[in-house]
Amino acid sequence: MSGTRYVGNAPLGAAEGEGGREKKRVAVSPGMKVSIEYTLRLEDNTVVDTNVGSGPLTYVHGSQEIVPGLEKALEGMKIGDSKRVTIKPEEGYGVVNPEAFVEVKKEQIPEDALRVDAELQGRDASGRVFQVRVAEIRGQAVVLDFNHPLAGRTLRFEVKVLDIQKAPSK
Repeated sequence: MSGTRYVGNAPLGAAEGEGGREKKRVAVSPGMKVSIEYTLRLEDNTVVDTNVGSGPLTYVHGSQEIVPGLEKALEGMKIGDSKRVTIKPEEGYGVVNPEAFVEVKKEQIPEDALRVDAELQGRDASGRVFQVRVAEIRGQAVVLDFNHPLAGRTLRFEVKVLDIQKAPSK
């Protein structure tokens, strides 16, 4: 192959119509299947997650599959574009919700998890798995934090758009 990038069946940058005008390179926009490479860091530069050196993260833009701030930042980018983005908690995993702290009896928690910052998994009524963190131990009670582990944190993404395609129809 010539190395030409394709979106759907049309090569990017292909000549279009009379006069040989070039077709605009496709951009990240709602309904497009987007593949990205990213590194996620916290304010202190700690790497939380990365897919560099492994497979891309692929999502459908506008489907709320990634945090809102990152989705907004990717809008309009093209294949090969990269940028650094800082996302405040409100546009990331949300602010810490004080109502997401729940007190339970100590005997409901496994012995090896009776320590602050221990992480536990549970299942809700529909069978979905969720994570909780031990936030505090008060005598015979344990306070569990049901907030997302990155709630209240400012996120710093380094992101590169690897591919953009028209999302398949459902």
